[in-house]
Amino acid sequence: MVKRILLPALMVVMIALLTSYKSADTRSKVLIHTSFGDIKIVLYDETPKHRDNFLKLVQNHTLDSTLFHRVIPQFMIQGGDVDSKHAKPGQFLGNGTLGYTIPAEFNPNKESSACQFYIVQGKTYTDSMLNLTQAGLDQQVKQALFTKMINAPENAGLKSAFIRAQMRYQQTRNADSLNYYSGIINPQIDAEFAKTPHRVITDDQRKVYETIGGTPQLDGGYTVFGEVVSGLNVVDSIANTKRDQYDRPLTDIRMTMKIVK
Repeated sequence: MVKRILLPALMVVMIALLTSYKSADTRSKVLIHTSFGDIKIVLYDETPKHRDNFLKLVQNHTLDSTLFHRVIPQFMIQGGDVDSKHAKPGQFLGNGTLGYTIPAEFNPNKESSACQFYIVQGKTYTDSMLNLTQAGLDQQVKQALFTKMINAPENAGLKSAFIRAQMRYQQTRNADSLNYYSGIINPQIDAEFAKTPHRVITDDQRKVYETIGGTPQLDGGYTVFGEVVSGLNVVDSIANTKRDQYDRPLTDIRMTMKIVK
């Protein structure tokens, strides 16, 4: 993964794709109807805040006529943007909100959008792909540590020198100064990283990603509050539809929802 500074993004809630389902299941279930077919989901009791909010939206028909406005094959389909109900063709979507967020039920720093959600499609991964994913996860933590360190008041002089080195490199492509200050900063970041709790993809998780599949770059970062129990083929069809440069389907895919027994 390319090293980059990540900008804060809207946290959307996520519905994981799992195929296990028991007929005696008493959990709440919702049917999402689309022109591609129906998707039936079950909501987890272990995440009651997300479950209850989603059920409220379904009961109030808040999400009816919204679009699956962003689709990426072998990754996910995203919907629930309330601004998409009357969106014009080609309009960029993904910023619609209801004015509040749902507290995360596993990490207090990861609140969820009140209305937008992912249905994750995922894919299988090779060991080398998982190594790259792990490197990307590590880099995100190191980037956060770098930002914290370089902005500390006691490092004001180092920050100014580093910025000047970056500007010099951009203008002349001479990396001597940049390498010098990176040589000062990177060991400190590595030392802090070694002491900072961070996610490591375990051997057992690797086996799942390599055989069943998933989205390791998302796990641990979003609240999973339900699963698809039927209509996986519909999810696949929506994910594979033709889309524009914003990953919005060229033909609108609207949804309606209802609670089912």
